[in-house]
Formats: sequence, structure tokens, C-alpha cells
Amino acid sequence: MVMNLFYIAGILGLVLITLGIILTKRKTQNILFLIGGSLLIIYSINIKDIIFIILETIFTLVATYNLIKKDKGRK
Repeated sequence: MVMNLFYIAGILGLVLITLGIILTKRKTQNILFLIGGSLLIIYSINIKDIIFIILETIFTLVATYNLIKKDKGRK
């Protein structure tokens, strides 16, 4: 099996989301979720899996919202 950039993006996204689950700092979790989710969106678009695309898009949007909401709460 040849590892292309999309496959590597998928693996990296999976690793980042897994790290985000393990960590306890909420802001760090959301940053890892945002980056990992974005990489998995790229991968899911490449494999043309509409269910996975929708799932990761929602996941990434929620992580982004939580990150923005937390930053606004600090000001």
C-alpha cells in the first residue's frame, strides 16, 4: 500500500484527536481537535465518504466554537 499525503493526513488527524482526548487542558484539547478534525476532513473528502465528511465537519465546527467561546470568556 502506497502512503499518499491524504492517508498521512488521516493518520495525523487521528493521532491529534486521540491526544486531545487524553489531555485535560480544555484549550489544548480544542486546538488538537480543530487541527485533527481538519486533517480528517481532508482525508474523508479524498476517500469520498459523505458520512465521515459530515461527522468531521460538525466535530471541527464544535471544536472551533468551543475554542472561540473560551477565549471570549477570558476577556
